[in-house]
Amino acid sequence: MNWDIAAGNWKQFKSKVKEQWENLAADPQDVLAGKRNTLSGQLQEPYGVGKNNAEEQIKRFEASHRV
Repeated sequence: MNWDIAAGNWKQFKSKVKEQWENLAADPQDVLAGKRNTLSGQLQEPYGVGKNNAEEQIKRFEASHRV
């Protein structure tokens, strides 16, 4: 998955992120704006996971959403 392309098409792509991680609030999605590192940080608090677990979730997400 190419995060530069995802960032460029964020308005269309953020619905896929929201579908995958529904516990993210609407505002953080706009703050994310396709920034992979920010997504990792945003996943850690509401899901109670560490950085490694958040990274693994993102990798699985990337594999299933080719951009």
